[in-house]
Amino acid sequence: FSCPYRNLTYRSSVFTPAGLEGDEDLQFLLDGGNLVKIRSSSWKKPRFYRLQDDCKTLWHESKKTLRPSRTFTLDDIESVRKGRQSEGLKKHTDASVEELCFSIFFKGSKKNLDLMAASDVEATRWVKALDKVLNNMRNLSHQKKSEHWIINCMRKADKNADNKMTLKELKHFLRQINVEVDDTYAEEIFKKCDTSNSDSLEDSEIKHFYDMLTHREEIDVIYGQYSKTEGQMSASDLLNFLLNEQREQATPEDAYKLIEKYEVDEIAKQKKRMTKDGFLMYLHHDDGSILNPAHKPVYQDMSQPLNHYYISSSHNTYLMEDQVKGPSSTEAYIRALMKSCRCVELDCWDGDNGEPVIYHGYTMTSKVLFREVIQAIKDYAFKTSEYPVILSLENHCTLEQQKLMAHYLISILGEALLSKPLGYTIPTNFPSPEELKGKFLIKGKRLNKLDAFFNKNNTIEDDSVSEEDEAADFKENKQNGQKKSKIKLAKQLSDIVIYCKSVHFSGFEHARDNQDFYEMSSFKESKAFNLADTSATAFCHHNMDKLSRIYPAGSRTNSSNYNPVPMWNVGCQIVALNFQTPSKEMHLNQGRFLPNGFCGYILKPEFQRSLSSQFNPNTLTKGPWLKRKTFHVMVVSGQQLPKINKEKHKSIVDPLVRVEVCGVPADNASKETHYIDNNGFNPTWNESFKFVIHVPELALVRFVVEDYDSTSQNDLIGHYCLPLTSVQNGYRHVPLLTKRGDVICSAGLFVHLMLIDAK
Repeated sequence: FSCPYRNLTYRSSVFTPAGLEGDEDLQFLLDGGNLVKIRSSSWKKPRFYRLQDDCKTLWHESKKTLRPSRTFTLDDIESVRKGRQSEGLKKHTDASVEELCFSIFFKGSKKNLDLMAASDVEATRWVKALDKVLNNMRNLSHQKKSEHWIINCMRKADKNADNKMTLKELKHFLRQINVEVDDTYAEEIFKKCDTSNSDSLEDSEIKHFYDMLTHREEIDVIYGQYSKTEGQMSASDLLNFLLNEQREQATPEDAYKLIEKYEVDEIAKQKKRMTKDGFLMYLHHDDGSILNPAHKPVYQDMSQPLNHYYISSSHNTYLMEDQVKGPSSTEAYIRALMKSCRCVELDCWDGDNGEPVIYHGYTMTSKVLFREVIQAIKDYAFKTSEYPVILSLENHCTLEQQKLMAHYLISILGEALLSKPLGYTIPTNFPSPEELKGKFLIKGKRLNKLDAFFNKNNTIEDDSVSEEDEAADFKENKQNGQKKSKIKLAKQLSDIVIYCKSVHFSGFEHARDNQDFYEMSSFKESKAFNLADTSATAFCHHNMDKLSRIYPAGSRTNSSNYNPVPMWNVGCQIVALNFQTPSKEMHLNQGRFLPNGFCGYILKPEFQRSLSSQFNPNTLTKGPWLKRKTFHVMVVSGQQLPKINKEKHKSIVDPLVRVEVCGVPADNASKETHYIDNNGFNPTWNESFKFVIHVPELALVRFVVEDYDSTSQNDLIGHYCLPLTSVQNGYRHVPLLTKRGDVICSAGLFVHLMLIDAK
């Protein structure tokens, strides 16, 4: 049978993704081939790999007796990289096989798969083909992903692959899609669809079943209210919907464009009308999403000084897990940079053979070579964002290894390393992200002022400087208070610190009277939170012409995170979090940086940039920041929520939705729906909430879907977070992300939103 909306066909044979019919690369993957799997220098074994007929699962043979074959879904793949890109391949293979190698990197903590082909051509073909199928999957609309998902569940339920569905298979299918129905209801559905009385569903009967299953009553109601033209929406009806329900500044031309873009029925399109199928397509695309599509690309002014932006920042970036015994890896830097992190941290120590290394000192975390990290940073820094990357150095090295660090930074980063101030006069303010596109900035200690670049008589040599605040705090914790306050600093390393010179914080007044704009301080979280509580306005003013970096407490050995919102509330730019730890705090960070092209820079509100501002997030006196709004949220329904416990065949979720607002203290609030028994496929809540917002420019909205459990803590099903200022009014679909921040392909919420001026 063919699904509505797109020409997708359910058959037990090959399920071809839309757009790849007859594609040679897809056929190459379906045919499969032999590759060498590499685990170590001595473990290199041939294995046959091929894409299964569902075009979503990669199968490979295994020599284990109990498990002669293994599979993994393409959804689990983060990236495929040609060459010896993984640490395993670099360590266990020779440089001569560079062109034969490639690696499959997975989302989350799953180990990457290192492979070697028989030739360069074959390796290139595997990488190209996998990339093509992955890109095809990722570019599918929500509607098409939903169809793919449902049909794949049907395939799994069709145990004997006869393209028919018995009552038993139908029950299995319903459990696959996360809905529990009693036997009587299942039989009722089955009989209604089995018009041939053959005790199995096939062809048009399966289509009838699919239509019943995916029918959405809430869409019928909304469409029915506005389709006033022979049961369809005319352009005028659609405009009425856009103006009155979606509260958009729409014109007749906008309505025509939407019909042209989303209508699937050619006859309706010619009449400039929108059918219900077209309406559903519109709701499932960017125009119908909760995130304002105008905010998806870079839309903010990127020509302001660097300190006028929140900057996506990572703490101890090299760590993949905890702070005590977890592995250090170049992969951790790659993952952070690919998430548009724009400030990464490098804890540098003397290594063997004169080579500096990066690791968490005085712990059992593994070590990674400094030069390998710099190479990885260079290779991946600007793949998802072209805006500048700050390398925050925590320097514990001796002079000789510092000189080698400087050599690697200069030789590997080349022209991309900012090694002198922009312009021909002594700078008085930061350059902008726009001016610094494609550049690396070094944050660290410096022996003198920037004036030295413009002073012919500058002859300073290696000298002692006070340690980085974070390094000193760390050492104090580890060595029972024996705090070493000085470290020798190499001139070569000092000279490449330009706009981010690290200095000790001695109070806001001292900073105002004695520090240049490029002299910045790092604050441990306890100090920063105390200042945000007791001196919020002074902290805001400090951040109007200087940069501040906040880092997690040393006691967070499990790599947990602090709440970044209070730090953004006082204008701190570099709010460093443990990117490797999936948590609410990282969800908020992902939401904060979601708009503006996900480029890692978000322009701070004007009241956090203007020196005349007296903004205090804790007291909310009158000012331009006070724009009272009422935020109405109706949680209507959910679609295709994933099963949490996939091991339990009969496990079905009991979903509830929590809506959270995170911003200034007066705006923090959380409201929750009731839970729905045994239905993750199409739960309906129709519950409304009201939030009063005082400072909308600092508010984030977070949707959390959980599996209710009366005896233990609820399990997270999915979440989504975005700034309130990027929310679209009206009926909107909300995508859902996993705990680690990856999109759950077919799942979502349907909500109605209205942000209006408070009376």
